Order: sequence, then C-alpha cells, then structure tokens
Amino acid sequence: MIIDELLAFAGRHPYLSLALLGLTVALIYTEFARLTRGYKSLRPAELTGLINREDALVIDLSPSKDFEKGHIAGSRSVAPSQFDPESKLLSKAKALPVVVVCRNGQASGNAAKRLKKAGFEHVYWLDGGVQAWQQADLPLVKGR
Repeated sequence: MIIDELLAFAGRHPYLSLALLGLTVALIYTEFARLTRGYKSLRPAELTGLINREDALVIDLSPSKDFEKGHIAGSRSVAPSQFDPESKLLSKAKALPVVVVCRNGQASGNAAKRLKKAGFEHVYWLDGGVQAWQQADLPLVKGR
C-alpha cells in the first residue's frame, strides 16, 4: 500500500521526511496567514481598475526623493515615520478603498495591517510596489 511505502521511505530517510514536513507546515501557515490578514494584495493591472472604478486613495510610503523620481498618478506621499491611520488625510477615507504602496512592497504590508486594525473597510497593498508597477510598463509621474 501507499502508506506502507511512505512509512518505509520515512524510516530510510528521516531528514528528508522532516524537511518535507517542515516545508508543508510552513506553506500551510503562510497561506492561512495570507487568507486571514484582512487586506488584499493587488497586481498593477488590478490597481488601475480600482483607481478608475472606485476612486481608490493611493498612499505612497516611499522616501520623498524616490517619490519625486516617480510615483503612481494621484498617489499621496506619506513618510513611513509619519504614517498614522487617524491622520486628516486618512480619517475621511475609512469607507473608500485605500491602497498602500512603497518602492518594493515590503514596508506597505505593515501599513496595510495598521489600517485594517484602525477600522478601514477596504484595504489593499500593491504586491511588488512601485517596482512592479514599472515592470508592468505603467506610467509614473515625476515631481511632487
């Protein structure tokens, strides 16, 4: 039977079996965390649709110099150290879709988590950040 063969394999190769078990648990944990985090990731094409259809507020957490070099049209620059879900800019947008972006998609995940905790209904995160936007050959606006 298959189970007998698996047990025999596990007996002959305990390290490989433990590695497989560890990878399986890590994969299940990662997927469960992604599904229950409360905010959704977007690809660049999905973001353009959200901006056009639902007038999404795009918050860019890139440093000022990077923001001036190129940012998504209509996005608002907020320094990560000054990001506050209760700020004037954001407090009016609790019912609107809010998309958080940064240069590479790393810092914006934490900001999206904070927005969700603060009671924002529709929170999104641009997977891959502005770099993914550029790789999709979508335009950036220069300057403030």
